Formats: sequence, structure tokens, C-alpha cells
Amino acid sequence: MTVSRRMVLGSSVAAVLAVGLAGQALAADPVRIGEINSYTGLPAFTIPYRNGWELAVEEINAKGGVLGGRKIVVVSRDDNGKPDDAVRIANELVTAEKVHLLAGTFFSHIGLAVSDFAKQNKTLFIAAEPLTDAITWEKGNRYTFRLRPSNYMQAAMLVEEAAKLPAKRWATVAPNYEYGQSAVAVFKELLKAKRPDVEFVTEQWPAQGKIDAGSTAQALAAGNPDAIFNVTFGPDLSKFVREGTLRGLFEGKPVVSLLTGEPEYLDPLKGEAPEGWIVTGYPWDQIDTAEHKAFLAAYQKKFNDYPRLGSIVGYVTMKTAAAALERAGSTDAEKLVDAMQGLKVDTPLGAITYRGSDHQATLGAYVGKIAVKGGRGVMTDWRYADGAAYLPPDEVVAKRRPQ
Repeated sequence: MTVSRRMVLGSSVAAVLAVGLAGQALAADPVRIGEINSYTGLPAFTIPYRNGWELAVEEINAKGGVLGGRKIVVVSRDDNGKPDDAVRIANELVTAEKVHLLAGTFFSHIGLAVSDFAKQNKTLFIAAEPLTDAITWEKGNRYTFRLRPSNYMQAAMLVEEAAKLPAKRWATVAPNYEYGQSAVAVFKELLKAKRPDVEFVTEQWPAQGKIDAGSTAQALAAGNPDAIFNVTFGPDLSKFVREGTLRGLFEGKPVVSLLTGEPEYLDPLKGEAPEGWIVTGYPWDQIDTAEHKAFLAAYQKKFNDYPRLGSIVGYVTMKTAAAALERAGSTDAEKLVDAMQGLKVDTPLGAITYRGSDHQATLGAYVGKIAVKGGRGVMTDWRYADGAAYLPPDEVVAKRRPQ
């Protein structure tokens, strides 16, 4: 063998080895997800939510990760319940931490702020929890997708039941920020469409986290409504239930209530849970499907606790990210966004799809009534409302979403 031939062969082998080593290095390089949420602002929901995404990441990595063996690493930050903090953190995650996509947020106004950041910086954002319709409609953008069923979807589920009530005079109570305003507006719109005879006689708008429950209950009673639509949650809900019960506000009046059947809000009420309220929620201990049983067993084994609705949301958020990465075959933002269009994801509540028209997932919610059993509130007479059945058609969305 000539010297020149040895050199050529040696160079070829070196090149092959270099490519192989580069591939191994790439495979070992983790995929970084930037996660933002209001952990100190609403721990009752966000701590179980964090548990959920930790479980999902553990499962994904145990099965080999994504993109041919790359592990998922989550860089998580607390937004302190402030939109400005959330945007600053999003910028730090993208520029300094070099995350490949963003996920999370709870409050609607914070979700909208991060969504706008994602649009401006061309970064995929999986909005886990914020419920405002604006995030997928009026202020929707190419880079933002939302997991949880929106205000429109959950209001439509509740309106099916509200429209059956004989009540004509309605009152509403909701926190005075984007989520509450959006929820009341769509409930009124959908109920009047089904029941043109109803009227809304009074509205109360307490500041989020600062409700004067006694005064709020008194003001609602003064309107002499036949029924009440409630959107308060967390500590505000507990105060409102107690003060309303004390003043007899709910006697003989049906109450239709968003989110109240979720364990993070229902459980703190214990035996004071408002019986008969029509709610959306999560009857975790009664769901008998194979998918949910597997999730429940894994969650209880890891955390020695039962899941809340937040646990489902956190879990599916990271499962969505992993599915998008695999479908895209890349961490490139544009390829990830394309992969999210029509993406199908298996969840503990069944398979869901992210619609291409408005980037809304078809995750559903449970609708039922509250009863007190064994000294605690539970959901009864519940059904799972598939989110796909409560979304407007694409042509309706097209009129509300920027092109």
C-alpha cells in the first residue's frame, strides 16, 4: 500500500469517527424546556401541576428521551403572578438558558403576555392553563398553542345545564381581570343564545385574591336573582361560599360554577362544600378508564398523594412537548410550530388534538354536581364533556382570529 493511499484511508476513517462522535454528542445534548408559572401566587394548583410535569419528564426520559436519545431538561421559573416578571423570565430563558421552547403560565393576563413574547421572538409557547379566549382567538398567533379547555368551551358545557333551569334572572360574580371578564362575557353570550328570555340583573367584580365576600354576597342578594354564575376560585371561592351560605344567598337559587369541582378548590371547603352546585371539575377517584388508572397509579407511587386537575395539566403539557419534538424531528422553532398543527397526544383523559385553525387542544372537562359525602365535597352525576364537541367551527374562528 502506497503512502498516499494510507493517508487517504486514514483521513476517511478519521472523518467517519468525527461524524460518529459528533452524532453522539448531539444525542447526549438535552432538549431544554423553559417553564413559567405562578408557583407562589396559587400553589394549590401549581404545585400539583409541577408534580404532573415532573412525572411526565421522568417517564419520557426513562423511555429514552426524544430525538434519538436526548433527555428533556426543564428550566422552571416563578413569575410571581406578574406579567412583567413573566416576560422578563421568558427572555432570560430564551437568551441565557437557551431553551428550545416555552411552556406553562396560569393566569390569563400572564399567558397573554408570554404569548406576545413568543410571537415577537418566534419561539413555540405551549400555554398550559390560561383560559381566556383571546389567547387562541383575538390575540392568537403562530407560535402559541393552548392545552386546557378555554372559557368558551367550559362555559358551553355549563350552559347546556344552565339552559335547562327555570331561572330567568341571573347574577354573575367573577374576579376582575382577563379570565373573569372573558368567562362572564362568553357565558352570557351562550346562555342568551339558548334562552333569549333570560336577563342578567347584577354583576360583581371583586379583585382577584382580595374579595370582600360578605359585601359581594350582599350585593348579589340585592339583585334578587333566580340563579348565579360563579367564576371565583381558590381562597376567594372559599370565602364566597362561606359568606354566601351564612347569608342564605344560595337558598333556593341554582349556582353554576366554573372550576369549582376541581379538587384544588373543592377539597379546602371540606364539609362546607356547596351541595347542588353545577360545576366543571375533576372526579379523580371515580374515573375508571385504563388511561387514567395508569396515570393515577404512577402519580400516587411517585408522590404518595392524589392528583389534582393541575397534575393532569402539567403532565399533558410535557407529553405535548415530547410529541411535538418527535413529530418535528428537530428543536427548530418553525418545525416545532408546524408539528403542533393537528398534533395528536394521548392523555390520562383520552386522546386529544391541537386544532390547526386556532391552536386549541380538544382536551375536555368533567361536568357534574357537588355533594357532600364523608365530610368532604365530591362530584356526582358527572360526565366527561369532550372538548372537540364544544369548539366553534373553523369558519367562526376565522372571524375572530388574526390571519
